[in-house]
Amino acid sequence: MSSENKSQEKTTLHSRNKNRERYDLTSLIVAVPELANYVKPNKFGDDSVDFANPVAVKLLNKALLKHYYGIANWEFPDENLSPPVPGRADYIHYMADLLKESNFGRLPAGEKIHCLDIGVGASCIYPILGVAEYGWNFKAVDIDKKSVESAKAIVDKNPELSGKVKCWLQNNPRHFFEDVIVTDEKFDLTFCNPPFHASADDARSGTERKNKNLSGKKGGSELNFSGVSNELITEGGESKFINDMVFESRRFGKSCFWFSTLVSKQSNLKGIYKTLEKVGAEQIKTINMGTGNKSTRIVAWSFLSREEEKAWKESRFK
Repeated sequence: MSSENKSQEKTTLHSRNKNRERYDLTSLIVAVPELANYVKPNKFGDDSVDFANPVAVKLLNKALLKHYYGIANWEFPDENLSPPVPGRADYIHYMADLLKESNFGRLPAGEKIHCLDIGVGASCIYPILGVAEYGWNFKAVDIDKKSVESAKAIVDKNPELSGKVKCWLQNNPRHFFEDVIVTDEKFDLTFCNPPFHASADDARSGTERKNKNLSGKKGGSELNFSGVSNELITEGGESKFINDMVFESRRFGKSCFWFSTLVSKQSNLKGIYKTLEKVGAEQIKTINMGTGNKSTRIVAWSFLSREEEKAWKESRFK
């Protein structure tokens, strides 16, 4: 890889993202030697990872976590979603900015911040990054027992996460916060990466489009990032999932400072804003993000009045 290419920044990533520069493949291969088997010259003659291969993508993310974040043990079933670390890190950084903005420009000390991850998945990615970057505490929730067990195994095998992440099984897949936020429990931030697709056919079509963009060849429905059905598919798709979550969040509005979710489809924003207005959200924020050729956004909302915000900050952030 040329020094010119190595220094090129991915300017769409957050300024604090450790992955703004082109991947240092030499260092990443030192971290995870198996990655070398999936590095080859691209059409420009530069060494690159085979992003159309799910094994290569998982090994790359494993190397990023080990090299940049000190996570030595990141094992989970190959059938589960392998999340792209740079994009997931951006979500963490932008929510840190929102917390800072809400606290007179000062980021509260990490040990004081408690986060809720709705749909943690087998990889436990948001708690890993939130702990590594800011020292936050997480309650990591999923409806899939195997995913919860996998996330817990990752926590148990990495001392850095010990005492900072609690994994929690949501027994009722129709609920988000019910039986998760218990009496008197407070969260400063929530995170959620909703399933994108409304059906298996929808997921297959999306994968074919993505693989064509990666390889330049038509066809191919193998997921380059893996993923089991409940991680990718939900009845009604992303729109229904998020709107249902917004409706339920109203009942827990005084138990959380900022609720949030990723929204992959811009066309879903109008309906989400309408639902947020209907449930009486006091504040709504939209934060645009971009990684490579993909654009997405965070929608965050709060039910706290200005007086309640002030009381929250005085009791929890100082």
